[in-house]
Amino acid sequence: MSTGSGADSAPAPAAHDFPSAHESHPTDRTASSASECPPPAASGLPAAPAASGGPAPAERRTPERRKPGMFSSLRVRNYRLFFLGQVVSNTGTWMQRIAQDWLVLSLTGSSTAVGVTTALQFLPMLLFGLYGGVLVDRLPKRPTLLVTQSAMGATGLALAFLTLSGHVQVWHVYLAAFAVGLATVLDNPARQSFVSEMVGPGQLQNAVSLNSANFQSARLVGPAVAGVLITGVGTGWAFLLNGLSFIAPIAGLMLMRARELHVVEPTPRGRGQLREGLRYVARRPELIWPIVLVGFIGTFGFNFPVWLSAYADHVFHAGAGAYSLFNTLMALGSLAGALLAARRGTTRLRVLIAAAAAFGALEIVAAVAPSLWLFSLLMVPIGIFGLTVNVTANTAVQMGTDPAMRGRVMALFMMVFMGGTPLGAPLVGWVTDVYGARVGFALGGLISALAAATIGVFLARAAGVRPTVGWHRGHPRVRFVPREQPQPVVTAV
Repeated sequence: MSTGSGADSAPAPAAHDFPSAHESHPTDRTASSASECPPPAASGLPAAPAASGGPAPAERRTPERRKPGMFSSLRVRNYRLFFLGQVVSNTGTWMQRIAQDWLVLSLTGSSTAVGVTTALQFLPMLLFGLYGGVLVDRLPKRPTLLVTQSAMGATGLALAFLTLSGHVQVWHVYLAAFAVGLATVLDNPARQSFVSEMVGPGQLQNAVSLNSANFQSARLVGPAVAGVLITGVGTGWAFLLNGLSFIAPIAGLMLMRARELHVVEPTPRGRGQLREGLRYVARRPELIWPIVLVGFIGTFGFNFPVWLSAYADHVFHAGAGAYSLFNTLMALGSLAGALLAARRGTTRLRVLIAAAAAFGALEIVAAVAPSLWLFSLLMVPIGIFGLTVNVTANTAVQMGTDPAMRGRVMALFMMVFMGGTPLGAPLVGWVTDVYGARVGFALGGLISALAAATIGVFLARAAGVRPTVGWHRGHPRVRFVPREQPQPVVTAV
């Protein structure tokens, strides 16, 4: 995120935008923030004029602030170790996701069963997500991640043993999905909060975007490898490689230099911390409305394991190869969306609303695509806009939150985004089974688009702006301008 002045800073919201994510929020305070203050020459303050009244010497002029480079946070050694470990682990995770969904569909022949598996994986986040956030605020992040990553690796190895030995049953997959979900209750908010401790507030947006690019890069490789393994040697080998892949992030965490972390002091144990976190979010519309939006989209718009497996098997009759292709193309779009987000210097809430509306509209269009290749191509823009929603909302919430509250706020964010899946996935799976994959996919897109439009209205009102539509160089243009304030009526006495 750029914090300088001039062209890279966020303009005032009254003229054309919702507020930036970092406007009018608490300053990011870490234990090492005092050492991060730049010297006067780099602080953005004007240099003193020359004694002769002429221009200041070149060496005394304020240097121009530039947006961070697309990969600027990778200059931080600790984050670089984390990033590389996550590349390996995320690839294994995507392999297991594809293999898990296909194994359940093979064992049961039911899209509802696939939805139940997805629901069980996210149910712990719905039930215990907020309590996980409270614990994360109390615990040191790196040791917590060592425990959760080890637990998820062990779960993958156990499922591999059952599958390769020929004893796997659908309830084993259900149990493994639930166990991974339990580890995720702590792992997700801890990872989200740990990013700021590795890179500091100045590189937070870039690091969050690169995390998403990392995940989506693995999504390009994982499904392709999983498709080869499933058709060649079976799903068990995908589970085995996923379990072994957790060695990489565990090693990366152990090799980090503790003295280079921007450590946030753990929150002391106390009463009412869960309620405190909820009140903190409820008082801030710039936090609550993005969380509500991702809740709707996560619950109804992101049920791709249900829809894509049904399209591959029941609509186009193309098998596991097509399912892998759909996921790979969506990952390609998501990677492009993540890299575009990494280049942005600020987080705009209007970008969040526009991306959510486009995401829902594209799902409706894809639902009625007549051919496999047209459906496949639509996965790319769906991936771009879906990832833009995720990164923009994630960054907006993190940058608008006090570090002492970040674990609880991010737990609420992840609970709403992922915890809605246990409610949405079985419902969407049932609609898909009864009315067909096209109806299920279109319904998810319609709900996402309506949620974007409705919450956009609330955010505009909270920002004190209203939309206007005009023409600019022959093209329609939407701008946000200040709402007209009623003038007081003055009566003569």
